[in-house]
Amino acid sequence: MVENKEEELHHKLVDVTTDVARDLIEYKQTALSGSQLLRSPQGFGFRPSEQFMQELMRPPLISQKFSYQEMSDKLRKAFIYRGLKDAKFEFCIFSEAGINTSIFSNTYELKSANFFLALKDTIHNLQTVYPLVSSTTELNGPEPFETLSIVIPDYKSVVIKQMRWMIFGMVFFTLIIISAFYVTVNTLLRQKKLSEIKNDFINNMTHEFKTPLATISLAVDAMRNEKVVYDREKSAYFSGIIKEENRRMNKQVETILQAALIDRQELQLKLQPLHINEVIQRVMDNFKLQLEEIHANVTLQFDSGYDIAEADEVHFTNLISNLIDNAIKYSRDKLMIRIQTLRNGKNMFVRIEDNGIGMSKETQRRIFEKFYRAHTGNLHNVKGFGLGLSYVKSVVDAHNGRIKVESAIGKGTTFILEIPLIRQGKATA
Repeated sequence: MVENKEEELHHKLVDVTTDVARDLIEYKQTALSGSQLLRSPQGFGFRPSEQFMQELMRPPLISQKFSYQEMSDKLRKAFIYRGLKDAKFEFCIFSEAGINTSIFSNTYELKSANFFLALKDTIHNLQTVYPLVSSTTELNGPEPFETLSIVIPDYKSVVIKQMRWMIFGMVFFTLIIISAFYVTVNTLLRQKKLSEIKNDFINNMTHEFKTPLATISLAVDAMRNEKVVYDREKSAYFSGIIKEENRRMNKQVETILQAALIDRQELQLKLQPLHINEVIQRVMDNFKLQLEEIHANVTLQFDSGYDIAEADEVHFTNLISNLIDNAIKYSRDKLMIRIQTLRNGKNMFVRIEDNGIGMSKETQRRIFEKFYRAHTGNLHNVKGFGLGLSYVKSVVDAHNGRIKVESAIGKGTTFILEIPLIRQGKATA
């Protein structure tokens, strides 16, 4: 493409040179015809010498008719006419044998300042030469032999300038194609990821619902046994199993509904003044039996100062419950949980620390993503939909708070909540 443009530029330069040269040749022919009128008529008494007549009939040179500025304007108009408006050029009009005999001689009439400097560089500059002699003129006649030469310095830059819109268009459309390709690939990867998440969610949900349903079915079948029917203690035992599994299913359904509300940004908060320490204490009381069963060691360290925040009691309680439940799910033998509250200025910090299995840096970056679940190797005893921490993050954001996680594999995990407190005067009111 560049070679074609260079060839096109060369043709345009030839056309410019031809146009100007023909105009100058036409002028010279007109001047030559006028000089013929100076011949003395037949029968005139006095006849000048032959040498004087030749000098008298010799047509004027180009430099005698046109000034340097007029010649430059003529060339510029020709360049504009041929579509080379911004092209720089150097020119020279040689007299006598001119450029064909001694290219750097002083036999020139008009010359631009840098013509000879541009003429030396034949690699980067483009040159044309045109003799200012008509086809019917004898070389030995009275008409002087003159030559027009035009040079375009650094013609490759001229070609690039002419192609700039084409290059810009190519770059622009290339960027569009690359962007479209990136968006397409990114969309495909996201669709693949969403498909995997959907399949994992369906599998987890099926497992979470199938287990309590199977347990309820077995409990019902057991209660139909004649030995159980008349045994009030066993009947109460199996009834308790049914109630507990039913409660578990309701909790799972509530979790899914909460996720749907968060997706639609319909999380409704009933804000009221709450003592953060009291909420945490109630949650830990609810987990007391479960923690005693696994022989967990729990340490509570509450700030004794002001701890009232404007929060939704249900969602804030669920928030703390999910974090404690997470610590239990990913625990090892001899679980240790330490909960500490500390007031710092206008905010209350809640630190929940455990000595569980911990998590990697990659998991820490994605732990609050919806449906994401940390890999536990060959362990499959951790149940859930991967919605707990996503829900926690949404509730914290809804309360204008912040949450961060610190963890190391094999060393445990620490969640740090930052919840804004309300002014004491407002809380009293």
